Amino acid sequence: MRIAIVNDTLIEVELLRRLITSVPGYEIAWVARDGEEAVSKAQTDTPDLILMNLIMPRMDGVTATELIMKQSPCAILIVTSGVKEHSARIFAAMGHGALDVVDTPSLQDKTILTKIANIAKLLQKNGNSSAKVIPKLIAIGASTGGPKAVAHILAQLPRDLSAAVVVIQHVDAHFAQGLCEWLNEQSALPVEIAQANQTPTAGRVFLSSTNDHLVMTAQQTFQYTPEPKDTPYRPSVDAFFRSLHQHWRSKGIAMVLTGMGSDGAAGLKLLKEKGWYTIAQDEATSVVYGMPKAAKELGAATDILPIDRIVPACIRHLERL
Repeated sequence: MRIAIVNDTLIEVELLRRLITSVPGYEIAWVARDGEEAVSKAQTDTPDLILMNLIMPRMDGVTATELIMKQSPCAILIVTSGVKEHSARIFAAMGHGALDVVDTPSLQDKTILTKIANIAKLLQKNGNSSAKVIPKLIAIGASTGGPKAVAHILAQLPRDLSAAVVVIQHVDAHFAQGLCEWLNEQSALPVEIAQANQTPTAGRVFLSSTNDHLVMTAQQTFQYTPEPKDTPYRPSVDAFFRSLHQHWRSKGIAMVLTGMGSDGAAGLKLLKEKGWYTIAQDEATSVVYGMPKAAKELGAATDILPIDRIVPACIRHLERL
């Protein structure tokens, strides 16, 4: 079990470190000195459990808990001195998703280890042995005319979106970074290049960036692969959708937007059959009615929608996931 410590007091950090490493199977993922640093580290390396102090400089544990549970959710245990004195803050943190609270321990007090063990059992009973909380996901596939359509959708998504967004756009690797920067200017959400071994987090947009195919692994992380080599579409929407069908552990939303050819239709159908909400852009608003048409003809789309109605439909459906 990978455990992170968020605490600005060096003595308490060392105490927690000793207690955690005394148990076989527990390891320190990272240490943050305040809530702001914790939010940043959780986005790039989400641990199984965070031991969160309440009173810290720059950003306190309540705000940090709220942001982490929105952006890179995981189990959080509040560890603080003066539990009775800070009851209002504790209840606020638990309202944002913290699981429990414990007094800052001494080396002789093993209560915190009991709490950690109970949380580990709870996470395993929920079918999540790695303790990683999987965010909701919106997957977008596009080709010819896609950048404008994708920008239109990203501009409409709210800043507090409770899902991660992944965009597979047919574009040469040389232009991927420029497309990412341009989409960032159009989007209410931050847009970044999807990195290998990275886990998608809520409230962020991840863009495929190489001539290999972006796929999702069984560990719920991104990876790039040259297979299938024979497809003319690079990166392939179907390759990503099929990897979601095989590995992603929760339902989500997937869509095929304007584009030449049929890439994405078969993968979209697999996701629909698995219970995902699937969308194909309509003919009237598509620059090239190839990919959405193929999805429609295959029966892969739950709804056929004009570009202006896609985001409202996504928001409504996210509330049901």
